[in-house]
Amino acid sequence: MIRHNIAIAFLVTLGYGAEVNNTNLEPLQFKKNGTFQIAIFSDMHFGQYESTMGPEQDRNSVEVIRKVLDYDTPDLVVLNGDLINGDSTYAHNSTHYIDQIVEPMVNRSLTWASTYGNHDHNYNIAGDDILDREQMWPGSRTQKMVNETMSGTTNYYLAVYPANCIDTTDCSPRLLLWFFDSRGGNYYQGNSQQNWVDQSVVDWFNKTSTELTNKHNKTIPSLTFVHVPINASIAFREQVGVRKNYQPGINDDPPVPQQGYGWCANGTPTYDCSYGGQDVPFMEALVTIPRIIGLFYGHDHGNTWCYRWNRKLDGMAIEGNGIHLCYGQHSGYGGYGDWIRGAREIIVTEDKLDNNEVDTHIRLESGDVVGAVTLNSSFNEDYYTATPNTMTYMSKGERSGFLCILLGSELIMAAAIAWLRL
Repeated sequence: MIRHNIAIAFLVTLGYGAEVNNTNLEPLQFKKNGTFQIAIFSDMHFGQYESTMGPEQDRNSVEVIRKVLDYDTPDLVVLNGDLINGDSTYAHNSTHYIDQIVEPMVNRSLTWASTYGNHDHNYNIAGDDILDREQMWPGSRTQKMVNETMSGTTNYYLAVYPANCIDTTDCSPRLLLWFFDSRGGNYYQGNSQQNWVDQSVVDWFNKTSTELTNKHNKTIPSLTFVHVPINASIAFREQVGVRKNYQPGINDDPPVPQQGYGWCANGTPTYDCSYGGQDVPFMEALVTIPRIIGLFYGHDHGNTWCYRWNRKLDGMAIEGNGIHLCYGQHSGYGGYGDWIRGAREIIVTEDKLDNNEVDTHIRLESGDVVGAVTLNSSFNEDYYTATPNTMTYMSKGERSGFLCILLGSELIMAAAIAWLRL
């Protein structure tokens, strides 16, 4: 306890961990060159194997974030679910891993926004508590805009304003970013939690989108983020198949549970039901609301491809409208798999938004860029270089514990966080 109090006092002295007001952050805005760049980190799984290899995994994961942010300085970082491996942490310290996760952004004065995944909702961890911990640090834009009992936590939107906007109160957003909580896992100290975007959130999404269109007298293009994929991704992979030069990316995972997996249509949780269809309202909203360019998710560590959903897939009543469905890159050394870590980058250009187009690629921890594509009306037909399937493993010769942290580049903050974790 003494160590904990000293560390907190140290951070407060530096301006960290004190009372932070993230409601007055500068509005998100395109740069003068007309671009806005997003870095998406998915499936970091901090806190796995706490008493054995977990601390080394977490140090490596922080290093991935640092490297990617230094290769490409984004305008916004998205933490797209499974930040913490909540099924292996303890109630007294489970949210403290946030301090380690956000340290690279705080030290670079970058801003971020999160969605929470199934591992962020578990017996010893709650989404609302993770949000509270995030809000201790300057730069967090993560919010909770839907407060229904079963809505989850990270359901909200952010507006991005044009480069030539001087006063955002007089400007319409150029881009909307929507974030959704796909829930799953367990209720805090409770039973299984539904693993799909709740109907209350879908209702809010439809209503708020209409209100924004009416307010600004135009439909604003959007990007959307959620952790667990929708059924359309699974249907495409199983029925059509991923072509390495047309949907470039790693395609190693077998079909991994989508939203609604393990739940019967009547809402009963049982693995006798492979899929209950509970994500249908969310999918309907995604293809009905105009100008949604893409949905970005994680969850499946061995998949990194994108697909333009522009048809009706067998077994589905919903027909795609051309929305792009994209996996991220497994970013953490926690969780399953040894595919090389990295982040999906999205580069939005104001000029390309007129045609509902964005560019995206994967930036690897090695510095290499793979899977660079343009998400446009001809995606699925355009030919691209195939993505190499590379693995990385933890070094057995790494320095351990506190010494390793002190030798890093973020000395002061990392040292205090290390004390907090003890």
